[in-house]
Amino acid sequence: MAHPLHIDRNGHRTWLKWHRARRKVTDPVFTGTRILEGMRLGASVEVDLVIHADHGCAVLHNFELDKETTGTGLVRETSAEVLRSLHLRDNDGAILPDKILLLEDLCALLAEQPPQQGAMLQLDFKEELAALDELTIANFADSVGPVADAFILSGGDIGAIRALSSAVPALKTGYDPCYGESLARLQATGDFASFIGDALIAAPRADMIYLAFELVLSAQDAGFDIVAPIHAAGKRIDAWTIRQVTPASLEQVERLLALKVDQITTDDPEGLHAALLS
Repeated sequence: MAHPLHIDRNGHRTWLKWHRARRKVTDPVFTGTRILEGMRLGASVEVDLVIHADHGCAVLHNFELDKETTGTGLVRETSAEVLRSLHLRDNDGAILPDKILLLEDLCALLAEQPPQQGAMLQLDFKEELAALDELTIANFADSVGPVADAFILSGGDIGAIRALSSAVPALKTGYDPCYGESLARLQATGDFASFIGDALIAAPRADMIYLAFELVLSAQDAGFDIVAPIHAAGKRIDAWTIRQVTPASLEQVERLLALKVDQITTDDPEGLHAALLS
């Protein structure tokens, strides 16, 4: 089988991003094995970051440990030493041999095993600006700086993204406006043009704009091509997240491909790739 990396349609390449480092829908999330495999193949891979008690980041989605790991309590209140001793759980809650990765551990792995050219690892920062302090920012920079070319830092709080990226000038950034006040205004007004215009103003240095795929398609249904102004601003667009491969989701993906989105986030890149080529 061809590697589930991207789809070429009508002269445009759309990457299939491995959501939470899943190559296929049955994969557990955030395992080092899959992250390194994706980087070795040249894939676009995403992991999440939350802050732990020692002013660093753990590769986890939730602020609580209970669902994703063998730990309990808040990540924010758990030390790096304890986090490194905890195991990840699979999709059914079974304990895996894989342990939690901290950001510095992930960066060390990438330094030892450099990614293939073109590979990109998205660090999706789940915290807000208020959660950051100088030590956390400094630790982030120390970890990411030596391998910054492999990463793009994204998040829904543009202030947090600015604070972290300012400490790592070589780091690419992205912005996801599908949260908070901007999304609430869109839901109230239906003004897609203002929504994306405000996002581009808020994140002038962003390389990628991340939008819920439902929003992209809703804009099209309302007669507005939300992809065009992003491309006109010299940025790329990621449409998230296709959870499963079904006839309905394939129809949605075909619409996204026709709109020429640059990346589609999916929990099943392997299955989606195969279905699109069949």
